[in-house]
Amino acid sequence: MMFLQYFTWGAWYVTLGTWLAQTLHFSGQQIGLASGTTAIAAIVAPFFVGMIADRFLATERVLVILHLLGAGVLYLASTQTTFARFYLLLLVYALCYMPTVALTNSLSFRQMRSPGEEFGAIRVLGTIGWIVAGVAIGKMGLEATAKPMRIAAASSFLLGVFSLALPHTPPLAIGKAVRFRDVLGIDALQLFRDRSFAVFAASSFLICIPLQFYYAFTNPFLNEIGTANAAGKMTMGQASEVFFMLLIPWFFRRLGVKYMLTVGMLAWMSRYLLFAAGNSTTLVWMLYSGIILHGICYDFFFVTGQIYVDRKAPDSIRAAAQGLITLLTYGFGMFIGSWLSGRVVDHYRMAGVNGIHHNWRSIWQIPAAASCIVMLAFLVLFRDRRYAAPRVSAATRASAVTAG
Repeated sequence: MMFLQYFTWGAWYVTLGTWLAQTLHFSGQQIGLASGTTAIAAIVAPFFVGMIADRFLATERVLVILHLLGAGVLYLASTQTTFARFYLLLLVYALCYMPTVALTNSLSFRQMRSPGEEFGAIRVLGTIGWIVAGVAIGKMGLEATAKPMRIAAASSFLLGVFSLALPHTPPLAIGKAVRFRDVLGIDALQLFRDRSFAVFAASSFLICIPLQFYYAFTNPFLNEIGTANAAGKMTMGQASEVFFMLLIPWFFRRLGVKYMLTVGMLAWMSRYLLFAAGNSTTLVWMLYSGIILHGICYDFFFVTGQIYVDRKAPDSIRAAAQGLITLLTYGFGMFIGSWLSGRVVDHYRMAGVNGIHHNWRSIWQIPAAASCIVMLAFLVLFRDRRYAAPRVSAATRASAVTAG
């Protein structure tokens, strides 16, 4: 289940910008908006999970419906050549897919006797699925075609059928009233009375804006400058996530929360500067270094942040607090980043004798500067020293490794 779940996402999402730019000739803003469909879906997903999946249908049946429906919609999206129809279909697909991320996790936890010991070995198959998708598509040279989306559609169909064989997992909240404050995480707003938490939340939201430059435009950038097998090269970022995840406890004991978060943001700035200075020939090592830094970028900020929220929030609002931070980051932050990154790429778009190209050095300097500003503000304003380094469980390490 986990392998197919993230193979499906990794198959279409990484190379989406290359296909839209090189083949369909969509603008940077259109590419950014298309990439941002997952952010919109991340905003809507808590409503779906909290109001429908938790109350009316067994989890495995919801997965069957969403993945089969998503397969058809994604295939239809791959046949479109105009932005309006493509965007609408991709948005519908994202609304089908994003709730399944939480549902596959919840189904796994409910079917395990000891999630803390068992979940890590299960969830890592998702990261492997993402890596396999990237390597395969890169090796086959399909990045500028619609075939990655069709491969993802086939994988989604397979997962929908496979979900029929998953263990029965009935809803837990049958008959319970729907409270919007639970779905939205309203109760967690009380944490903003604490200055350090408010600074952390604001920094998490703001840092996700330059983050979307990486997700939406790294693959088009690498392909435009002539990097061979760009999708395969980008899987080094997922490999580094796993590696640095294992080092989090060691770094926690030496750096603490504040400097772990700062190092994460510093890595984001460094990654973009490496992209700005690198090329596909003599300085290709800079590009590889920037990709490998993705492990530090994500693990040191997001995983550390999840641990910080878990320790900061009282038991009664812990889930709501995690949901609220997720909404601010993967939802609103990445949606704004999708729109802004597209505008920036369009601004530095140039016509040449060999077609359209971009001033990528200038493009990457903008998210680098934005990351630097957020990092410095956080370093000055965040002063919470009450939380020592926790022991990170296998479940926390594994569940926090993202697909991208």
